[in-house]
Amino acid sequence: MNGHGFDGLALGGFSVGEPVAVMYELLSKVAHKMPEDKPRYLMGVGTPQDLLEGVRHGVDLFDCVLPTRNARNGQALTSFGRVNLKQARHREDDTPIDPRCTCACCATFSRGYLRHLFKAKEMLGPRLVTLHNLHFYAALMRSARKAIARGEYDRWANGRLEQMREGDEIGPVDPGSARRPTRD
Repeated sequence: MNGHGFDGLALGGFSVGEPVAVMYELLSKVAHKMPEDKPRYLMGVGTPQDLLEGVRHGVDLFDCVLPTRNARNGQALTSFGRVNLKQARHREDDTPIDPRCTCACCATFSRGYLRHLFKAKEMLGPRLVTLHNLHFYAALMRSARKAIARGEYDRWANGRLEQMREGDEIGPVDPGSARRPTRD
């Protein structure tokens, strides 16, 4: 494929049933063989863990509905893992979705208020959490670029992955399982 003059190359068909660990193993064998001077695109894969593992193997671009779809269902993505804003534990919680986040949603609205919006079926709730999730992804990738520039990506990524696993409210993301938990 390298000799055909494409502007970049895409990897597709991942995350459609194989265990996540198999996807990561295949990425480790394939992605580095793609041209370094062209964008490497991983189609339809997009948990924060998938992005960090993809970058680890040389992937440059991603797309996925996960941050917006999950936001519509009350799931926020944070530096400490996933948060299900519909859970009763957030009813009177006056903290932001993610205390480390600089997005307008976290600066303005509490978990308790966002939970209220979801329970009242107000469209503002999904919209605000969508903005937060997209901001989270952009910040995650900015931090990844900085870690790469410092030559510390593996250490940084391992720390972020551990932090997200430890604080996850939804349940473990098992790299050996074929399905990621999506309970709301």
